[in-house]
Amino acid sequence: MVLLTSSHLNFTVRRHQPELIAPAKPTPRELKPLSDLDDQDSLRAHVPLVQFYRHEASMAGKDPVKVIRDALAQTLVFYYPFAGRLREGVGRKLLVESNGKGVLFIEADADVTLAQFGDNLKPPFPCFDGLLYNVPGSEGVLHCPLLLIQVTRLKCGGFVLATRMNHTMTDGPGIFQFMNALAEIANGASEPSILPVWHREILSARNPPRVTRTHHEFEQVVGAAIILKDTVQQSFFFGPTEISAIRRLFPRHLRQSTTFEVLTACLWRCRTKALQLDPNDDVRTLVIVNTRFGRGRFDPPIPAGYYGNAFVYPAAVTTAGKLCESPLGYALELVKKAKAEVDEEYVHSTADLLVTRGRPCFTSVRSWMISDLSRVGFRNVGFGWGKAVYAGLAKAGLGPLPGVSFSVASTNDKGEEGRVVLMCLPPEAMKRFARELDNILGSYKNSQDSSIIMSHL
Repeated sequence: MVLLTSSHLNFTVRRHQPELIAPAKPTPRELKPLSDLDDQDSLRAHVPLVQFYRHEASMAGKDPVKVIRDALAQTLVFYYPFAGRLREGVGRKLLVESNGKGVLFIEADADVTLAQFGDNLKPPFPCFDGLLYNVPGSEGVLHCPLLLIQVTRLKCGGFVLATRMNHTMTDGPGIFQFMNALAEIANGASEPSILPVWHREILSARNPPRVTRTHHEFEQVVGAAIILKDTVQQSFFFGPTEISAIRRLFPRHLRQSTTFEVLTACLWRCRTKALQLDPNDDVRTLVIVNTRFGRGRFDPPIPAGYYGNAFVYPAAVTTAGKLCESPLGYALELVKKAKAEVDEEYVHSTADLLVTRGRPCFTSVRSWMISDLSRVGFRNVGFGWGKAVYAGLAKAGLGPLPGVSFSVASTNDKGEEGRVVLMCLPPEAMKRFARELDNILGSYKNSQDSSIIMSHL
């Protein structure tokens, strides 16, 4: 039992002892190499996700812990590499030892209702450590469980499903595929509708490797990176009103850019201003492009069912002074140009670079990365208790690095659909960042109010 307190909420969580859930049937015993996109230093970290579910009267008598635990054992028959452990081979190459040891599972109860978390659920969540217990000795990348799952029953009859994934094994669409398979089996399916595909060689380096493109995302830069212990977390909601406010800041010929592009450009500049960097310092935004779909897609395409990491992140680079002093369209054009660099050859060149340079981390000094998961569909993963109220990343940052943000689908307290962006910054910089955004959104509201007044004169 642990008593959890925050400035917003006090509650107690009673946890059972963590257990290992193995596949329900015998599975192959083998060594399976990860791809060369999987085992880069940037991804050698655990990432927490969380899903909140309401009470559902039609599920009376059903225990979400038992439903999910039983379905997990069945799902691992298909996704058996998740039940294994990572080891490191020659040249730091990561391999999965498929040994069927299982994934960590925790059953818990909390004396709190879903309503007490507030009407507008978004990260950071109060006392999240109670909803996803960090089992001592489980947080390593090698020789540790690849998934940790905690199901916490709430006093109201709802529950929280929290998951910690080893990022080398999978990305956002990949873990969604696994969670959706888990939900399908929980709802009575005998197998997932999309069967998992391994084939990690698709995104491995060529023989011999040859770096054919410029990769600003891996350049060596002198300077100190921000670290997580000096930061705070905050989420920002962007619905139709907020996106319209941002779009109007761009010249007309750029307003048809994607929501992800305009949001990335705007937030990159706001963040850079908030950090008050030397105007001559180089700054980067790393633009995630997934090779499963859209620009950069393979021909033939990566198979449906592939659940490994399938993205690259070309960097837009400029100086802090030029980014902050130029019209916002300048930042957007840099973002669009970086995205346009990605094709199949760019992806192969990335894998080749990672192998020839010893699997480096991306450039973290004065860099910011945003991953758009707003269309992945986490909220639609249902175990019989309806759609999740909130589903997605539980916090910003990746490992010790705070310069990674996530955009996930969300609804505000007015019921408007949009997305929440999770930011991680030093405390004073976060205040300045919020003010920058308020200035943008406030000027739009004022202009709208003026238009309404004028239309009535």
